Amino acid sequence: THSAQRPGGAGTETAGVRESIPAMTRAAVAVGLDALFIEVHPNPDKALSDKATQWPLARARELLEPVAALHSLRHK
Repeated sequence: THSAQRPGGAGTETAGVRESIPAMTRAAVAVGLDALFIEVHPNPDKALSDKATQWPLARARELLEPVAALHSLRHK
């Protein structure tokens, strides 16, 4: 999720593009990464830091299932 950040992009806080996180996670696994660092929050817009790039906890499965499937394909 840090890869989606734009430091200082919101003036006094970091901006970012949350919507780019799924594509970035799939790309990372496709090129060989075996680990991801993903910040999640029950309500990202209320997070005390990095709110623009926190992934909603309720959508974690939606994000991770395709990534796990891609990872499994790479390791067959």
